[in-house]
Amino acid sequence: MAPTAPAPTTAERVRSACAQAEHAVLALPGADPTPVPVHYLRQCGDVVIAVPNESAAVYAAQEQVAGAPAVLEFTDHAPLPLREPVRALVWLRGWIRAVPARAQRTLVTAVAEEHPHPGLLDIGHTTTLLRLVLNSAVVADSAGAESVCVDDLRLAAPDPFCGMESAWLQHLDADHADVVAQLARHLPASLRHGRIHPLAIDRYGLTLRIESIDGDHDFRLPFATPAEDVEALGRAVRTLAGCPFLNGLRSI
Repeated sequence: MAPTAPAPTTAERVRSACAQAEHAVLALPGADPTPVPVHYLRQCGDVVIAVPNESAAVYAAQEQVAGAPAVLEFTDHAPLPLREPVRALVWLRGWIRAVPARAQRTLVTAVAEEHPHPGLLDIGHTTTLLRLVLNSAVVADSAGAESVCVDDLRLAAPDPFCGMESAWLQHLDADHADVVAQLARHLPASLRHGRIHPLAIDRYGLTLRIESIDGDHDFRLPFATPAEDVEALGRAVRTLAGCPFLNGLRSI
């Protein structure tokens, strides 16, 4: 049996998807889903969120000292105009708890240092700060669904390149069709027909999306060794494409 190529752990995938996701909703029993304009999964394993002041989540958190059961859903969208733009869904399940007034400013400041989202300015005005204390996490993508324990999630970190991934993929798709064509040579013959786009990239490899008449297919191309910095990542992509000295990709 061939050794399995290195890839992000499930916990790392959850961390990366949460860091990149722009869309999140909070679901509580018996209530309509609540939009979550600000969300930040902290290293300690809980999620700091901001929700509209009049949402059911605010009342539930204030009324139940132990917290109200809730599920936070993240949608990770590809940064390209694909036929099916959703790359992954993440569900974080736990208990919603209120943040004491005396602790809110300290918590907002701590979040802003690591996640300077403009929506933090609305907290205390149009939105309310809450915490989701986790007890489980699940991520689902084209390969299926996997769960991860909270302890593993606490120890994991997002992929080091996830903050730059969108710009790289857009650049590769818009300006380097020749490189994408070279990468496509690694695909099985049955997948080489259709529109091929770069779908995802991380320190372990690159994933292509093939849009064909029989549906969408994702195919992962692992790097020979994990990339530790931007220069190594660009070199890994060029090597996969068979053009290690291609000047046009030195910036990715």
